[in-house]
Amino acid sequence: MPHLQFEFNKPLNGSSKVEFSNQVRAIFARIMDTGTDHIAISIREVEPYNLSIGRARPEDSVCLMNLDIREGRTISQRRELAIDYMTLVESLFEIPPAHQYITFTQHPGEDFHLIEKYLAEWAPKEDPLA
Repeated sequence: MPHLQFEFNKPLNGSSKVEFSNQVRAIFARIMDTGTDHIAISIREVEPYNLSIGRARPEDSVCLMNLDIREGRTISQRRELAIDYMTLVESLFEIPPAHQYITFTQHPGEDFHLIEKYLAEWAPKEDPLA
């Protein structure tokens, strides 16, 4: 059950957050070869000066992403996901990729729990809730 966390230092409207979440799930499922029902997303909006990245000016919009995923994905998959998420953030929220930063944290499947069960280790073409 990935937990995909996105922090923005600008206000976002509700419909753009819904569209963003839908696209985040679809991109993750396509690249990581999994379903979407177990994907958790957090969107946090903070005041303009509460996030920074060294190469952006203090007044610039910034997006920081922390992606908690199960172990087993390749660096190619993680890199493709990072690029696609940065492109999505730029297109929907007008934050340039140079003002974005992504951190991946990988966990064994047993670290992810739903009411039904904990998740197994990742396997291609899986249905994690089956």
